[in-house]
Amino acid sequence: MSQKVSLKETEQRVFRFVYQDGLWDICIGSFVLVFAIAPFLSRSLGDFWSTAVFVPFWAIVFAVAWLVRKRVVVPRVGIVTFGSWRKARMLTFSVVVLVFGLISLVLGFHSAVFFDAVPGWVHAARFSFIILVGFSLAGYFTGFKRLYLYGLLIALAPLAGEWFYTHTNIPHHGYPVTFGLTAGIAICIGLVKFIQVVRNHPLPDETPFAQEANGG
Repeated sequence: MSQKVSLKETEQRVFRFVYQDGLWDICIGSFVLVFAIAPFLSRSLGDFWSTAVFVPFWAIVFAVAWLVRKRVVVPRVGIVTFGSWRKARMLTFSVVVLVFGLISLVLGFHSAVFFDAVPGWVHAARFSFIILVGFSLAGYFTGFKRLYLYGLLIALAPLAGEWFYTHTNIPHHGYPVTFGLTAGIAICIGLVKFIQVVRNHPLPDETPFAQEANGG
């Protein structure tokens, strides 16, 4: 029994290490950054297209992250294959996300239909609720603890933006400030984590032993 628990704990630690390269942090920060930039385009493109126009940008960011992980991270840390317990847990996570996604879709549809009839803070509160619960679920099932922080920061961003907009008259509901700050935090953390992985896990032929064997 103790051996089974030990193997489970070891797998959990290894699984958490998957998220320590900082690339997911950078992707999350890039996604959030759009909410800081999109308000400046809403007047010319409309609320929908001011966000949808960034879809190619997201695709490029995720493609670059995938390529960097494959070419830079994997050669240093290797590839991990997980057992049945982790696969079952991720399947449960997928089901939970699907159910929560449907609930979020209903809330989002209601906000879109009754946008003018509902106060702005209600839309912000719904968005914050969806983000906070969604990121918390992802953090719990994946063990990626920083998702709790990002979920909290992103959830507070629209509420804080509405406060700044109401009390200090910052334009665009304060989103460029609050979402821009949140995106900056995530991207900076990701860059620090990525640099640490590259420095602490050199390629096999870059290790001192390999250099000594090659006469370096």
